[in-house]
Amino acid sequence: MSSFPSPPLASSSPRLDALWRAVQPLLPTADLAHDRDHVLRVTAWARRLAPEAGADPELAVAAALVHDLVNIPKDSPDRPLGSEASAAASRGHLEAAGFTPAEVAQVVEAVRTCSWSRGHAPTGPLGRVLQDADRLDALGAVGLARNLACAQSFAARSPSRFYDPADPLGSSGRPLDDVRNAADHFFVKLQHLARGMHTATARAEAARRQAFMEAFLGRLAAEAEVAADLAD
Repeated sequence: MSSFPSPPLASSSPRLDALWRAVQPLLPTADLAHDRDHVLRVTAWARRLAPEAGADPELAVAAALVHDLVNIPKDSPDRPLGSEASAAASRGHLEAAGFTPAEVAQVVEAVRTCSWSRGHAPTGPLGRVLQDADRLDALGAVGLARNLACAQSFAARSPSRFYDPADPLGSSGRPLDDVRNAADHFFVKLQHLARGMHTATARAEAARRQAFMEAFLGRLAAEAEVAADLAD
């Protein structure tokens, strides 16, 4: 086993401990945007948000642990199916860890509806917690780091860059392309996340993180403008 820490509640929940031991080796190590650290951050927020949403904290952590078991690249046409694939893959691990059929059904449903690209609305408190926790990790400093990690992985397969040098923020009305330009991802997806949060705690945290990202993008545009002027 690696030295990665245990998820919240694992020390007091044999079921979560067993689930973590089962799923940890399945999580990617080369994809820094969806690695074990991402999963652990989501579990921490899921535990924090669960009481506010009226969800069972143990089930919220379980859902976070399995929500990214199947990671489909963002530039794949099958990307919207990632959460449904993770939901299907999680069932056997949850059962083996000792969760009841009713609990497994709740977790699987929460995972099924958590994807941004699929556009499903959560159908219960557990789904709302998982969506909030997962989407918070796409915002702020960590969200920026994850976005740049995705850009690096895209660059290995097709031309990709941090931003469009001629129009870093897409203000000219050009078509946004967040596979080719990492900064475009803020306008394609990230700027919409804060207003879709379900819990008051997540909304407040998301607003802080979004403000940081907007300030970063403003600075990026300013530095890109200086670079363009120097090149003339």
